[in-house]
Amino acid sequence: MTNATMAAMNNDLSATEAARLLGVSLPTLYSYVSRGLLVSVSHGAARRKRYPQEEVLRLAARKNDARRGGQAAVTAMHWGLPVLETQISHILEGRLLYRGCDATLLAQHASLETAASLLWDDGAIDYFHQDAPPLPPQLASAPDATPLTRAMVAMVAMAMPASTPAPATTPASMLQAGPALMRTLAAALLQTAPSALPLHQQLALAWQADAEQTELLRAALVLLADHELNASTFAVRCVASTGASLPAALGAGLAALSGDRHGGGSAAARRMLTQALAASDARDAVGAYYMSIAPEFAGFGHPLYPHGDPRAAYLLGILATLAHEPPRLQAILAACATAEELLDARPNADLALAAMELAFGWPEGAGMSVFALARSAGWIAHAAEQAASAALIRPRARYIGRHLRD
Repeated sequence: MTNATMAAMNNDLSATEAARLLGVSLPTLYSYVSRGLLVSVSHGAARRKRYPQEEVLRLAARKNDARRGGQAAVTAMHWGLPVLETQISHILEGRLLYRGCDATLLAQHASLETAASLLWDDGAIDYFHQDAPPLPPQLASAPDATPLTRAMVAMVAMAMPASTPAPATTPASMLQAGPALMRTLAAALLQTAPSALPLHQQLALAWQADAEQTELLRAALVLLADHELNASTFAVRCVASTGASLPAALGAGLAALSGDRHGGGSAAARRMLTQALAASDARDAVGAYYMSIAPEFAGFGHPLYPHGDPRAAYLLGILATLAHEPPRLQAILAACATAEELLDARPNADLALAAMELAFGWPEGAGMSVFALARSAGWIAHAAEQAASAALIRPRARYIGRHLRD
């Protein structure tokens, strides 16, 4: 028996195990196979049937979702049931996985470009062997706008039917256009000319980051490249499902990211840190700050990570090793620890971005720029996946208003 065969067997289930996971009888299990809901494979001389574990788990999830339909479906739109299937990323037992690869392990060595290629098609093609795109004229027309506004203006302009080349609308064309769009986003966010340099190096040059900070930027971009079906990614998929172009879908993602309860988290966490550093009693300042804002929207806690956000743990862990460098960093980390103790909540990625931005003297809003540039990689993956499904996302609403009256 080959190693490959043994590995496959280890991931297969017996009929009894599969039926137990599904909560059905053996006859019902066999009926699933005959109806095409589940596949089985023959094994051994007795030709006993075995069932791929992933297929069984997927069917069990679908059955569970169906049983919990109706009112339970309402929670699907806020930290509840899955509402669509994806092969791109998922969160499992406190870990963020990109196509099965642990994002924190990738952050040790990968670039955002490497992570993007993984998210787009499992790394089959390196899409980034392209020259930098030309500077869109729209980027030079709004010099006083915020970085995110400039990025949205660029995407909206590129989404117009008259733009050249024609906007990408098919899965293949979306992935081919991905590098140019990400480099255009970087140019808009940094107010520089588009460049083919690695994206973390573009940020480092614009913000005069040293070698250690550059490595931290690289890791942050990888860790934030995708995060399952968050609000901005869902917006991207909804727009892509209509047949709209990739720039239009990315514009929707940027618009969603601009909200205080999504991309604005690092700015809120920065305000908390600034107030704590300026106060005579940091604990009192932190307590007062979180009387007016929910911690999860300002650096602490995450519903998908009850034991702590691994992205924050990774980045703050690196910052702790650099505490002897920037004078303010030690005080910033102390303020983070004070807030964690007071709130009895673990830091999330927004706090890590805010700490980096504040400690290294990067421009205010740098955390949002890192977030937007990183997440564009995931948005492109989801837009292409949605386009490939050829399905329109059109959920129904539960009506709770007046009924027809005579």
